[in-house]
Amino acid sequence: MAREAAPAGEREAVLKVHGLRIVLDPSGVDIDDEVSLQIHRGEVLGLVGESASGKTTVGTSLLNYQRRGAKIEAGRIEIDGQDVLSMSTEALRKIRGGAISYVPQDSSASLNPALRIGKQLLEILEIHGFGESQADREARRAEMMAEVLLPSDEQFLRRYPHQLSGGQQQRVAIAMAFANRPRIIVLDEPTTALDVTTQAHVLDTVRDLTRSYGVAALYITHDLAVVANLADRIAVMYAGRLVEVGTRDELFDEGHHPYSRKLLASIPDITGERALRGIRGWAPRPGQRPSGCTFAPRCDWVIDKCRAEYPPVEEVSPGHTVRCWRYKEVGAQAGVFETVELRDKSLSQRAADVREVISVRDVDAYYQHKKTLHDINTSLSERHCLSLVGESGSGKTTLARCIAGLHPHRIVGDIEFNGKRLAREARDRPRATRQAIQYIFQNPYSSLNPRKTIGQILSQPLGVFFDLSRSETEDRMADVLEKVALDASLLSRYPDQLSGGERQRVAIARGLAAEPTVLICDEVTSWLDV
Repeated sequence: MAREAAPAGEREAVLKVHGLRIVLDPSGVDIDDEVSLQIHRGEVLGLVGESASGKTTVGTSLLNYQRRGAKIEAGRIEIDGQDVLSMSTEALRKIRGGAISYVPQDSSASLNPALRIGKQLLEILEIHGFGESQADREARRAEMMAEVLLPSDEQFLRRYPHQLSGGQQQRVAIAMAFANRPRIIVLDEPTTALDVTTQAHVLDTVRDLTRSYGVAALYITHDLAVVANLADRIAVMYAGRLVEVGTRDELFDEGHHPYSRKLLASIPDITGERALRGIRGWAPRPGQRPSGCTFAPRCDWVIDKCRAEYPPVEEVSPGHTVRCWRYKEVGAQAGVFETVELRDKSLSQRAADVREVISVRDVDAYYQHKKTLHDINTSLSERHCLSLVGESGSGKTTLARCIAGLHPHRIVGDIEFNGKRLAREARDRPRATRQAIQYIFQNPYSSLNPRKTIGQILSQPLGVFFDLSRSETEDRMADVLEKVALDASLLSRYPDQLSGGERQRVAIARGLAAEPTVLICDEVTSWLDV
């Protein structure tokens, strides 16, 4: 049973970050700057912001680790009073996975595909010297599995990562992170690719373990609905700087920064009774920040002073800080939402007037010898969106892959495109059909070739399906990137130089580049900010 966490003011600050500055080497352009925060024992601090705002960079820096091309130039990171940035390699090896643990965004990439789950769980305990015997470690392993609601029998422990569902993989990663009962845990969007049911289980697990063991947790996310249910305090990051920090209630009820307000107004409402408001423009990339307040070009409250001077940290109330010249006026404005009726009631009436492009009739699909789809009948008309919902493992992706010609196993039934039966495999379909039906995969970490630049990735479908000159190809790539709110300057970069959200937008751009008739989107927004 989890214990209730005491108020932050009554708990010790396990983690203290002072004036952290992270730059690109050798240019010296800052990714994150002037980042200062504290996390207390048993507390969850939610770090929120748009894709590429610098959240993950801050998270990995807590372990004194940076991705290729980045370095920590200034600042201090203290764990129980010890400066992590001045530690030796040997000392860092001991605290990583011991005093501080990290749960990455993509759990499938964090687990060793060649080792069984049980072996990996024991390995993290052995490395940090847990217990006095193998029996002690095996007992702790069973306890770890129970904590994340997974079986600990021999049959399950002998599975490899690819034999687990996404939710099971993520819970194994969380079990490994909590294995040595760390003082601090960094969770980098661990529920991004999970269905809502599995997400709820994972969040409950994080909350219970954090409070039960008094762990200080940094929860990185672009999903404000998650932090609303999980975080005790929230830090809002924009373009590499913290613009507001406060309790969950302070941020949601009376946010004092225009960016915080706009993020909240961007949360989708499935009832359709509240206007979905995006934020015009996009955040500046490192090296392209304007003088003065970095949010000024997108802000409705902007004045000349905002463009000229970057605002200092102001204290709204004890523990609630903000960087905004007009924070008092912003805070005095009641509410962030507008109630309107959005539902277009004419959609159903127009359905009969459009042409059917995809027809699925009596389809069964198998995975090896097991039937995974049973008697599926559905259709898709032009200018319409068909939403397919269900829990993980319910067959959504299998049906999508059947339509796209990517399902490698047996299919029974008929799938038609424009009235003509489709070949089972995409390679057996005419080029015009392959162009017309494009697939955007769920996980951009595995769907983008890490050895190719963004330009090479986007030029491939253009080269296959269109006869374009080099300049026309470059113009088309820039245009399709603009459609997904990315700059053409990214064309020379590799996928590992982009954030998860930016990678997914590249994957979407690749699908759009072919100018398809049918676009199959496999949970494509799960990696994107609101």
